[in-house]
Amino acid sequence: MPRLRVRHVAVCAVLIVFLYYVLPDEPTTYIHHEPRDGEQNTAALARYMNAPGAPITATKSSFAWNTVEFTYPPPLTPKIPPPVAKRPRIQHRFWKDSKAKAAVQEQRRLAVKKVFEKSWGSYKKHAWMKDALKPISGEYVDQFSGWAATLVDSLDTLWMMGMREEFHKAVAAVATIDFGESTSARVNTFETCIRYLGGLLAAYDLSGSEVLKRKAIEVGDLLYAGFNTPNGMPVDFISFEEAKLGGGLQVESSVVSASPGTITLEFSRLSQITGDSKYYAAVSQVMDVFHKHQNETLLPGMWPMMVSMRDKNVVSGYQFTIAGNADSLYEYLPKAHALLGSEDPSSAKYETMSKTFMDTASKHLFFRPMVPNNEDILISGNCDVLDSGPRLDPESEHLSCFIGGLFALGGRLFQNESYVETGAKLARGCAYAYKSMPTGIMPERYNMIICPDQSACTWDEEVWEAGRKKRPENKPHLPKGFTTAKDPRYILRPEAIESIFVLWRITGDEAFREIAWEMFEAVAKATDTPLANAAIDDVTVLNSKKTDYMESFWMAETLKYFYLCFADPDLISLDEFVLNTEAHPLRLSANGPPSVHSR
Repeated sequence: MPRLRVRHVAVCAVLIVFLYYVLPDEPTTYIHHEPRDGEQNTAALARYMNAPGAPITATKSSFAWNTVEFTYPPPLTPKIPPPVAKRPRIQHRFWKDSKAKAAVQEQRRLAVKKVFEKSWGSYKKHAWMKDALKPISGEYVDQFSGWAATLVDSLDTLWMMGMREEFHKAVAAVATIDFGESTSARVNTFETCIRYLGGLLAAYDLSGSEVLKRKAIEVGDLLYAGFNTPNGMPVDFISFEEAKLGGGLQVESSVVSASPGTITLEFSRLSQITGDSKYYAAVSQVMDVFHKHQNETLLPGMWPMMVSMRDKNVVSGYQFTIAGNADSLYEYLPKAHALLGSEDPSSAKYETMSKTFMDTASKHLFFRPMVPNNEDILISGNCDVLDSGPRLDPESEHLSCFIGGLFALGGRLFQNESYVETGAKLARGCAYAYKSMPTGIMPERYNMIICPDQSACTWDEEVWEAGRKKRPENKPHLPKGFTTAKDPRYILRPEAIESIFVLWRITGDEAFREIAWEMFEAVAKATDTPLANAAIDDVTVLNSKKTDYMESFWMAETLKYFYLCFADPDLISLDEFVLNTEAHPLRLSANGPPSVHSR
């Protein structure tokens, strides 16, 4: 090729690249249509939100939580760390699907969206502005202070699914929520943080709506009032009216370790977007306690299920797990590192705490179960530390299934491939529990047989039968490999699909996307009601009775993770967001959302 022509082609290529990144995604006019699914054009939505005839302003709550005069003001240091300069790549470098494969994934994405639209429509019709819909009777329940938990929890899902008109209406409704009044005299700190504060922050990070930012600050200040205690530790439940007086609250003597350990992401992000370090400073005091005593417990590297924040005692106790009561304490350690980095002394502890707990859990909690096809999978159990030393209990829970995705995330963050491999085996372990049951869904809690040899495990029916007979909760119809289904329910939980989603995004292995589809088909079929989706009583039998129960995490987490498995991988990239324990994506940046769609 002549040199002149090469130069001409090169100039053209540079010009094309320049126009691609410089030209705006949308013309500078108000949009009057619903953007396509998955579109994240913040500037376009901002114009729409402020278009004539559609203004949204936040209604101030009847009580201003930032006016409380604390008897025990928390320290105002450390300051929120500066933005992270560079992070290792987390997400797989995806190639564009073939036309045939893309058509299949599009069909699946729309199938998930259809289920969401049905649930959302029923919530709007029967339980609007209430905490949750009852999916069989059409009634509602206010179990989280009556601040429309499902509405707030679903905001970012509406955005991701391209349901802009619905999102706009939902934001207008959220703008009217009064966080100065509560249907409950005592407000649950944990649930309010992960659902309300997390939901508002994520929707703000996606849309840039100032209304959502203002409401997030109101909730943040409400939760901050829970730190008005003699020792600076947060209360598990905020006495609502007492907290308004500012006289100080009493920290409970015993709480589950997950409760005080699940504030870091939301408070840190709130400090980032407001520039006010008080939230980050408050939660830093809590995590310093866990950090200081991490290696002083009966199982060094992990903390017991129950702790006393009144005494700052996170050491006493002999039961250890990454499942219920403790799960999100561990979940937030690598995720806090992703959000805050390790360059600042106040945030450096999260990397150390993460690696230490991951190594301890790998040694003492994870086991290879004996299964008929000798599949190389891992299950997370519990560990009791008795006089004779640590004893592994091969009981697992649906709640523990998040750990596969977390290990894979930690593997990328800390550039440790063995963590990724462990995470993949754990995720496949939960997938195995799903496909083994007649309904295609795993039980809430179950037991299996530990392989004597973790490296080479061969199925032994006699060993399984003997182990099964030792369990008083044994059911004769259970699939081979399972010795109990202690709690056979499925309550629409997201943890298994959460790990499958993360492994898909991190490895790019198509097998995980296929697992996701099989899981979705099973869940959608078994839980379907005329109105929405309901919990089922027993996954070990077909056509089990349903319970009139549908928590907000069904639309906030479970359906969102299914949807993201089949959507464009650039939608909520793991290199741009970290998801809280309620699947609310927080932007990995010190400032607000970008002004234009990120290509």
